[in-house]
Amino acid sequence: MTWNIHGGAPWGGRRNLDRVKEIVAAHDPDIVALQEVDSRRSAAEAISAFDDLAAGLSDGLGAGLGKGLSDGLGAHATHAKTIIAPDGEFGHMLISRFPFAGTHTHDISIKGRERRAVIDALVETPGGKLHVVAAHFGLGFAERRHQARFAAELTRPDAAAAIMLGDFNEWQWRGAVRQVLLQALPERTPERTFPAHLPLLSLDRIYGRPAGLIAKSFVDPAGRRASDHLPLIADLDLAAAARA
Repeated sequence: MTWNIHGGAPWGGRRNLDRVKEIVAAHDPDIVALQEVDSRRSAAEAISAFDDLAAGLSDGLGAGLGKGLSDGLGAHATHAKTIIAPDGEFGHMLISRFPFAGTHTHDISIKGRERRAVIDALVETPGGKLHVVAAHFGLGFAERRHQARFAAELTRPDAAAAIMLGDFNEWQWRGAVRQVLLQALPERTPERTFPAHLPLLSLDRIYGRPAGLIAKSFVDPAGRRASDHLPLIADLDLAAAARA
């Protein structure tokens, strides 16, 4: 599952992370990537948005979630905080029901643009190792092309199956991101996710390999109650990797 939660605020609405947690929990995902996790302007709160989401989803996604998040290793969640300010934090995170064999955060920022990062993780699933890259690309054409090339080079040959999921901020059908990533990850979800009240653009996607890995994908319209993006959910057939 991947979802740009817009800080937990729907279009023109107020921030409410409980709605985010309810919608994510309803799908009971094994792996979820959340973008635009934002705790800024809420310095009076005792817990950051990152820890709030991790702790709130722990029951559904496995014991130990929300613990040891300072380094993202040895737990079931890790994050890329691209903004750390006096009034809070901003970035994206990856949460897994299954343990990580390792995680790494790569800075993919372009000078003069908003800071961006990708989370690179190897997940120990019952069906084997799954390489997961969680991303939130920039708004500029050249910026996204650079970030797509960097992310594509992260795909690990030692993992039988791999996915890249997140908000790629590309609305063109034949854009650079799509062309670059499909060379490394031939599977792609087609659903439109933005804007949530009338989805026209496929900004949020899940790419994967081998062929046949993505068995089904869909969006949840209930997401419009909590964000300006719809959540994107996919069922993965890890047996396809074994067949390949």
